[in-house]
Amino acid sequence: MTGHSVSFVGAGPGDPRLITVLGRDLLEKADLVLYAGSLVSPAILDWCSKDCRLVDSASIDLETQINIMVAAAEAGQKVVRLHTGDPSLYGAIAEQITLLGRQGIAVSIVPGVSSFQAAAARLAIEYTIPGGTQTVICSRRKGRTPVPDEESLDRLAAHGSTLVLFLSSGQAQAVVDDLIAAGRSKTTPAACVYRATWPDERIIRTSLTDLPQAMEEASIENHALLIVGDCLQPSGGRSCLYDRSFSHGFRPGGTGDE
Repeated sequence: MTGHSVSFVGAGPGDPRLITVLGRDLLEKADLVLYAGSLVSPAILDWCSKDCRLVDSASIDLETQINIMVAAAEAGQKVVRLHTGDPSLYGAIAEQITLLGRQGIAVSIVPGVSSFQAAAARLAIEYTIPGGTQTVICSRRKGRTPVPDEESLDRLAAHGSTLVLFLSSGQAQAVVDDLIAAGRSKTTPAACVYRATWPDERIIRTSLTDLPQAMEEASIENHALLIVGDCLQPSGGRSCLYDRSFSHGFRPGGTGDE
């Protein structure tokens, strides 16, 4: 490696206050910020200095993006590649890291708040349910970009766990058909969170079978997460952690009658 580097920063779901302190600090000091203008909230760029060069990557192919970052890094500039949410989920960062590495550019990654975390916060839910599912599956339905057969929705749905679907809101009816065909009840609680934490955020809570129509009536076709599972209507079960009768390393168990 040459000693030059690029920082990949998770911008968070939309609200500029949900970026990490470290991410904000890197934006404030950056000489170049490459960001997806179709996804990143413009308000987040307010953290950048007036002298920072801002490059919208929405219409730029991968190789051109790499060339821009390499040139800036080799010139000794502080370079930030800004991604929405958290870069580890559908961030397309692996290919960038590989190509940067071939040119001797090191990378560091600053995690961000994912939209699936922001959606849970806005819905005021816990994806994992005390006494119920302990698993949350983040996935997407196949479209122009394929999905491995073993990860098709009908196979994932068979687990009965909470499902959080990215990049699938334009296929809401197909999603519902897949899940019902896999055995999910038509009355399974479902939700759609459009642009979580953005000023124009919209939230729909309904049943699985009614979700597509509700989204159509709200004119939601993209930039939304679909959440399916009993976490949206929990039964009221309690976790063991704070149960008086449950002992652990910080508290002895008891009957709770004393």
